[in-house]
Amino acid sequence: MDMMTAGGLLWGAFCVIVSILLSGDLGMYFDIPSIFIVFGGVMSATMVSYPLSTLKTLPQLIGNAFRAKQIDYGEDIEMIINIANIARREGILALEESVDSTGDPFLKKGLMLIVDGSDPELVRNIMETELAFISERHSNGQAVLLSMSSFSPAFGMAGTLIGLINMLQTLEDMDSLGPNMAVALVTTFYGVLLANLVFTPMATKLRVQSNGEYLRKEMILEGILSIQDGENPRIIREKLSAFLSNAQLRRREVETPQKETQYAEDA
Repeated sequence: MDMMTAGGLLWGAFCVIVSILLSGDLGMYFDIPSIFIVFGGVMSATMVSYPLSTLKTLPQLIGNAFRAKQIDYGEDIEMIINIANIARREGILALEESVDSTGDPFLKKGLMLIVDGSDPELVRNIMETELAFISERHSNGQAVLLSMSSFSPAFGMAGTLIGLINMLQTLEDMDSLGPNMAVALVTTFYGVLLANLVFTPMATKLRVQSNGEYLRKEMILEGILSIQDGENPRIIREKLSAFLSNAQLRRREVETPQKETQYAEDA
């Protein structure tokens, strides 16, 4: 589990609860009609906006936001360099064993294409098309959460209007005016809290994960095409290192010593 996501939600909820307790009564913020209008309204609007096939992925999307996905670009580079060494020593056809042992579907598909002798431009087109569809699927998932984020304040305001209408019907009772106004505003509180503490942060987390995965696949694609072109593994390493930040490069230099001697011998 991604402790940052869970910790952020818990800390946000804790701060809200503490601020309420310091200035009022927590029970005043629990209102069944407000819960119905906000949560029910958000789900209804989402069901209208998206097909069932997209809504079925909603639990998975929420789960992905809580799932830790640490991408080790350096490890991927080492894997590609090992494959490049095999191809340089034994030829492209020797990569069939690497295809069978590769667990990453994207890398496996690319290796199969070059083993089959596909044209480099065709390999690039096929893999980039798959990348585009992956990006589109990820964007659709983020759009669902962003839509729910935009619906939440709207239904919060709708609930407030309902509460104000009910309050105005009993305006002659001045003693109940304050409590009724407070209840009317609770729905706005629910909507704002859901939008800014739950839905928008989750959509942002998914976007960050998607960007990282997209960058990783772009790096793998560049490595596959370089292997097909028969480039020196040392040159491939330098090319793929451009995908890493300076911090990642420094960390990689500490964790994995460069094998310059081996690449020189392979050349």
